[in-house]
Amino acid sequence: MKVRTRSTAFIGTICLVASLALTTASADEPAAPRQAAKVALREVAKAQNPIAGAAGPGGTVWIAERAGTVRVLDDKGLGEPVLDISGDTTTDGERGLLGIAFDKRFAHFYISYTNLEGTSTVDEFAVRNGKIRPNTRRTVITQTQPYPNHNGGDIRFGPDGYLYIALGDGGSGGDPHGNGQNLDTLLGKMLRIDPQGGKPYAIPRDNPFVNDPNAKDEIWAYGLRNPWRFSFDAHTGDLLIGDVGQSDWEEIDWAPAKSRGGENYGWSQMEGTHPFRGGTEPANHVPPVHEYDRTGLGCSVTGGYVYRGRAIPALRGQYVFSDYCDGTLRTLRMRNGKVTGESDLGVNGGEVISFVQSGDGELYVLAIGGSVSRIDPA
Repeated sequence: MKVRTRSTAFIGTICLVASLALTTASADEPAAPRQAAKVALREVAKAQNPIAGAAGPGGTVWIAERAGTVRVLDDKGLGEPVLDISGDTTTDGERGLLGIAFDKRFAHFYISYTNLEGTSTVDEFAVRNGKIRPNTRRTVITQTQPYPNHNGGDIRFGPDGYLYIALGDGGSGGDPHGNGQNLDTLLGKMLRIDPQGGKPYAIPRDNPFVNDPNAKDEIWAYGLRNPWRFSFDAHTGDLLIGDVGQSDWEEIDWAPAKSRGGENYGWSQMEGTHPFRGGTEPANHVPPVHEYDRTGLGCSVTGGYVYRGRAIPALRGQYVFSDYCDGTLRTLRMRNGKVTGESDLGVNGGEVISFVQSGDGELYVLAIGGSVSRIDPA
């Protein structure tokens, strides 16, 4: 795929996710309801505010801690930090080290964080023999933030080999600057770039707005409030976004692997499938595949992954997610982009801030209080 280069400036615990805020389309999922898989949570390590993770080289799992450290998980637990940017970030508001990712060849490691000025930043490091080379650090893309909340900050490489970056609407409350629907800003968007295709990055030529003079070329999708965690189904390539709601509705957005981008998920005209404060539903609104209200214990959706591991066959193909305030692990089953069933896995992960998928498809649950747990068969 051809790309063209362009350089454009661009990315308290409960506060972190309370304003952050499902489902996967899996063609191999049967439509008939099924019993929930029997699972258990096994704590495998303790960390200092674990916040994100990524499958690493050699079958390892790398865990990011909010204050700026990255550690590698093995059979003995978490090792000493392999990276420490604590002097470059701050944890006030919803800031800190927010996301990590490897490219497909494990040749480069990427971190997403807010710098000391609160600017969302994605940096790159070269990796050699499974180790970060600190002297290769370079900044790929930045985005100033008007407020210290709704940073988003999740990063992930898609099946197409490009880097996807989730950014919140800029913060405060109710999207006061209208960033969600404004295509002339990177805030409130899902971005798609090629960090190796140019200096500091390249824009894929098939991004949906490259020929629109009134839109930022980096944008892949828009109308997002705080897409705190997103993932790609390792089997189908479908994109799933957990977008944290304002005050009433939490939502999961979905796009099929064949999507050409450009989806408008509605914020801030819409909160889920509901007009927000008298908003008008955009004609091109793509409604969530799943939403839930805040009449229960939930307050902030934590998007997860479609389970593709082997340890729990009954869970395979289901989208696993949670909520920061409720902590219950739940699943969705889908067929052709429609939810065909919901389940409660009967286990609680505490203040679930993130999920991590290992290279073999097994899932880990991170609680901001420190627990790193694996979802095992009961």
